[in-house]
Formats: sequence, structure tokens, C-alpha cells
Amino acid sequence: MYLFDTDTLSNLISKRPSARLLSKLAHVSPKEQFTSAITVGEIYYGVHKSPRANDLKERLEKLVWPKVQIISFDRKAAEVYGQVRAELEKSGKPLAEADLMIAGISLSRNLALITGNIKHFGRVKGLKVENWL
Repeated sequence: MYLFDTDTLSNLISKRPSARLLSKLAHVSPKEQFTSAITVGEIYYGVHKSPRANDLKERLEKLVWPKVQIISFDRKAAEVYGQVRAELEKSGKPLAEADLMIAGISLSRNLALITGNIKHFGRVKGLKVENWL
């Protein structure tokens, strides 16, 4: 099962979505496709900054949200987040809050994180990370 990061889902509403991403998604059941509430917030932040906000919102409603299940940041994810944050800070390799929360959700649910930022998320011990872009 898969947790899609912001860059991956944003790619789906771009003018030229990644052919590789579309191909991979064609072979994954919607029951195995997840994203985080944090990612939803990041995407809407970008949408509202865009001059094409209405078009992008429409594309999200048609192409993205019907196919993914949205996971909240719950207590279990928060516990993992706290552990990961402490470990990364001790090692001198901190991550942004949103990324730590996404990693916490992914680890707590045993989901592979699908992101274009392998190097960035690769710092999180035990996190399964794949790039479909």
C-alpha cells in the first residue's frame, strides 16, 4: 500500500503528468492508494497561490480525490513523528515539520511513501520510499 506525497499528487494535475506515474497508478487499486491530510493542505496551499486555482481545484476533484483515501495525523502517527524528529535532530539532519508528519503517518501505517524527494525522505530510518516520477 502507498502513501502519496505532495509532489506526486501535484504532478497528476499538471499540464503534462508523468507517463511513468500514470502507468504505475494504472496497476494499483484505489484501495491501496492513500495520502495524508498534511499533503492535502500543502496541495491546496499551492492551488490557492496559483492564478489557475479554479481549474486546479476542478482537476483535483475529478482526477485525484476520488482515487485516494485521506489519512489524518492521529496519535500513533504523532508518536512516530516524535521519535523520528528526535532521532534526526540528534543526528544533525532535521526535516521540515510537514515532512516529519508525513513520514510519521507513513511509518505508523506501514505504507511506502511515493515521492520525488528520495534523498530528503531517505534520512528517515525504516521509511520505505519510492519515486514514481
